Amino acid sequence: MASAVVLVLLAQAAHALTTNDAFQWDAFGYWFTRPVVVEGLLLTLQLTGLSAVFGLLGGIVLALMRLSRNPVLQSVAWAYIWLFRSIPLIVLLLFLANITALYATLSLGVPFGPSFVEFSANDLLSFYMVAVLGLSLNEAAYAAEIVRSGIISVDQSQLEAASALGLPKGRQYRRIILPQATRAIIPAYANQLIGLLKGTSVVYITSLLELFGVVQSQASINSGQIIPLLMVGTIWYIVLTSLLSIVQYYLERYFSRGALRTVPPTPFQRLRSRLRTTGVAR
Repeated sequence: MASAVVLVLLAQAAHALTTNDAFQWDAFGYWFTRPVVVEGLLLTLQLTGLSAVFGLLGGIVLALMRLSRNPVLQSVAWAYIWLFRSIPLIVLLLFLANITALYATLSLGVPFGPSFVEFSANDLLSFYMVAVLGLSLNEAAYAAEIVRSGIISVDQSQLEAASALGLPKGRQYRRIILPQATRAIIPAYANQLIGLLKGTSVVYITSLLELFGVVQSQASINSGQIIPLLMVGTIWYIVLTSLLSIVQYYLERYFSRGALRTVPPTPFQRLRSRLRTTGVAR
C-alpha cells in the first residue's frame, strides 16, 4: 500500500512537470547546452575543484595544529576555525572583493622593515582569485573539523600499539591513523563538497559569471524565460551532485575493505545478480 501511494505521488509529480506549459521545455532544451551555460558550468567546476583541494589541504594542517600539544598552534587553529565559521560566505567574498580599499598594494619583505617586492592589489586579486580565495578559506575551516573528528575517531589503542612498535610519529599518522580515519572523513567531507559545489553560486556577487551567474544574467535579459533558465541551473546542479554522490559511494566502498569481511556489492552487481536469479527461476 505504501509503495502504491508513493508511485501515485511520483506519477502526479511527473504529470505536473510535463503538462505545465509554464516550464517551457522547448526553451529549456535550447538553453541547456548553450555555450554560455557550458562556460559557466566549467567555471563552477574549476572553482569547486580548486577550492576543494586548497580547502582540504588547509583543513588537514589546521586539524593537526588543533591536535598538537603546542598551545600556540592550538590557539591559532582554533581562532581561525572560529572566525571563518562565524563569517557568512557572502560577507567574506564581499570583503575580499573590496579589500583594495584597505590595502592598495601588497608586499613581501622583512617584517616591520623594508619590502623587496610589491604588487598592486587590483592586479593580484582579480574576481577569479577572490572567489577561489574566499571559498578556500571558508572550506578549510569546515574541513579542519571533519578531518579532526575522523582522526579522534580512531581508537587510542592503535596509537599505543604503534608507539610500542617504535614507529615514528609521522609514519603512525600516514600508515595507521589516516587510513582508518579516512572511513569517517569521506562521508562528512563528501557532504561538505556538495555544499561547496552549490556554494559557488554565491560568487556571482563578485561579477564572476559561473553557472548561477549565467542563469541569472540571461534571465534578466530574457524575462519571459526565467522558469526554463532556472530549471537549466537546477538540472545541472542535480547532475553534478549525482556524480559526486557516485564517487562518494565507490570511495566509501574502497576504504571499507579493512573494516568489513566482505565488501558490499555495487548497484550494478546487485542488478546483475537479480537478473540472473530471475532467469534461473524462469
